[in-house]
Amino acid sequence: MNFFETYKSGFVVRIKLTPNASFCGFKDLLQDSSELFYLRAYVTTAPEKGKANQELIKMLSQNLKIAKNMFQIIGGETDHWKKIYVNTPLTKDIEITLQSMLKENIK
Repeated sequence: MNFFETYKSGFVVRIKLTPNASFCGFKDLLQDSSELFYLRAYVTTAPEKGKANQELIKMLSQNLKIAKNMFQIIGGETDHWKKIYVNTPLTKDIEITLQSMLKENIK
């Protein structure tokens, strides 16, 4: 039931983004039609000119304590279903933080 995949030099996080929400934060998992799991994320920002994506990267950066320039959207730039590559190895601490994001984490 992981929403992330590890690779040699980094990892990919799958996220279902809801812009224009009443809060910012991460909640639980959602499964897509191909049975992949995605972490639900909510941002108050509108999906205009990449602003919602920027807010999502900012939230991920703060939660994982990884610089924003290490994140790259590799799938779903203009879609709700996103794949974000993080250019740093997946450490045990990062994995624990990712798992903790499954619980309600509203800001």
